[in-house]
Amino acid sequence: MSDSAPPSALIDPFGRRIDYLRVSVTDRCDLRCTYCLPKGFKGFEEPAHWLRHDEMLRLVGLFVRLGVAKVRLTGGEPLLRRGVVDLAAGIAALPGLADLSLSTNGTRLAAQAAALKAAGVRRLNVSLDTLDRGCFARITGADRLEAVLAGLEAARAVGLAPIKLNMVVQGEVNEHDVERMLDFALTRDFLLRLIEVMPMGDTGRSARQVDVSRLGARLAGGRGLVPTLPGRDAGPARYWADADGRWRLGVITPLSQHFCATCNRVRLTVDGTLHLCLGQEDRVPLGAMLRDGADDDELLAAIRAGIAAKPERHDFASRPTKVVRFMAQTGG
Repeated sequence: MSDSAPPSALIDPFGRRIDYLRVSVTDRCDLRCTYCLPKGFKGFEEPAHWLRHDEMLRLVGLFVRLGVAKVRLTGGEPLLRRGVVDLAAGIAALPGLADLSLSTNGTRLAAQAAALKAAGVRRLNVSLDTLDRGCFARITGADRLEAVLAGLEAARAVGLAPIKLNMVVQGEVNEHDVERMLDFALTRDFLLRLIEVMPMGDTGRSARQVDVSRLGARLAGGRGLVPTLPGRDAGPARYWADADGRWRLGVITPLSQHFCATCNRVRLTVDGTLHLCLGQEDRVPLGAMLRDGADDDELLAAIRAGIAAKPERHDFASRPTKVVRFMAQTGG
């Protein structure tokens, strides 16, 4: 993809080109990770408010018309949504789209990996915080580690690549397992990313933070990995590479070293609400506008107006209680 922005490109007030859209196809999940959803949470969006697939496809198509080249399907757990493979195929066929990926917890991946690849999904992010079965059950509330591992093997077998393992590191919970997680990733050609807990909702704020930058540097040094120069494709992560230049380990540090200056993304929730920043409350009700009969020109104008009001950065450090919604409500 060229670095030069097309005339229709979305440029925010701080000169950042917004070319990446994350689309939450459901806020439901079959796991209950302690840092994501509180135990017994029932405040999910009503199914009647979910965008139908044709409505999602229409909105995504408008973003692509405005220069968005990368789309990621997320949740909750996107593979819970019926017809998500057909939705993926429709999005992958949009003229101008360069990349379609999917984030998943992996519990249903084994049965759907081949269909996702055939639909046009090329890359995966799989949430996996530990290889310890007991620890996995404590974090997620379910004994599903074997299903996730089977999903990873199925995805690798059908050629989905790269496959990134997203490990949210929590002190005194799973920090002990990072060495084993890295060895697991290296032997299977996965990319491990260590992530700080997002302080969203009470669950995120209560988790014990770990300095993943220092942790990543130690792990990389012990395995002969070298730091790489940040590039546009790196997104919010910083990486270490092997001798062949392949990224093998990364860290994502929204708190200790925020990456707001290079933010290129916005998020669309299952009801069509456009969130302009993960750590702010600015939003555009595109789904409500669509269902009220807005035409494409009106929706395009609303998208442009939203991007023109995109905040400069989050306030997770200075105002940790500002965002009360949980991560699953916004989309990963």
